[in-house]
Amino acid sequence: MNHEAPLLNDAFGISWLDFNLANVLMIIVSSVVVFVFCVWASRKLQMKPTGFQNFMEWLVEFVKGIVNDTMDWKTGKVFLPLGLTLLLYIFVSNMLGVMTNGVVGHDLWWKSPTADATLTLTLSATVIILTHFYGIKLQGSKHYFKTFVSPVPLMLPFKIIEEFTNTLTLGLRLFGNIYAGEVLLTLLVGMVMAGGLGVVGIIPMVVWQAFSTFIGAIQAYVFVMLTMVYMSHKVSSDH
Repeated sequence: MNHEAPLLNDAFGISWLDFNLANVLMIIVSSVVVFVFCVWASRKLQMKPTGFQNFMEWLVEFVKGIVNDTMDWKTGKVFLPLGLTLLLYIFVSNMLGVMTNGVVGHDLWWKSPTADATLTLTLSATVIILTHFYGIKLQGSKHYFKTFVSPVPLMLPFKIIEEFTNTLTLGLRLFGNIYAGEVLLTLLVGMVMAGGLGVVGIIPMVVWQAFSTFIGAIQAYVFVMLTMVYMSHKVSSDH
């Protein structure tokens, strides 16, 4: 049985603050991959795009379409970089554990960072906090906080509960799908190695990897779509 990577205990001299070193490693790897890809795809911009620039422009248009589907473009254009960053980062993070798992001794070091609820809930909490920030910024604090007691003050506790449930569902949906995929892939690898199935045993692994890639892409899309839906509820006056 593989165990999680060792913890960095008492981080910064704080007794209750621990870091999972595998998560830290994979977060850095995901960030570097996304940064390098974006720089590479946009290093030599041309009027007639080719190669990676063409793909990058398609990706920008794709995210722009998500924004347009959820709110007025005049209001939502400021969220295009946020949506693009989330889409790329979550997709890359989802894919890292699909391609392979890295085990050193009995410790799992190479995996999808989104297979850890700590990261996905941190992402979802950040998104929800950003929705409140932009809601206040674009609508003004007085008008914004009135929405929490509209149409009657009795709605306030329900609105507060809604914010917590949105945070939990947004983060746990991503975590559950990616974690389940990695667990099943690990089981398949173990069965193939233990049973000596050879090429025949590799077939279900490849099929599951292809399916996990599809699920990883869908979950990145769903996360960005819901982010823009939550944002539109906070910044659009018609909501």
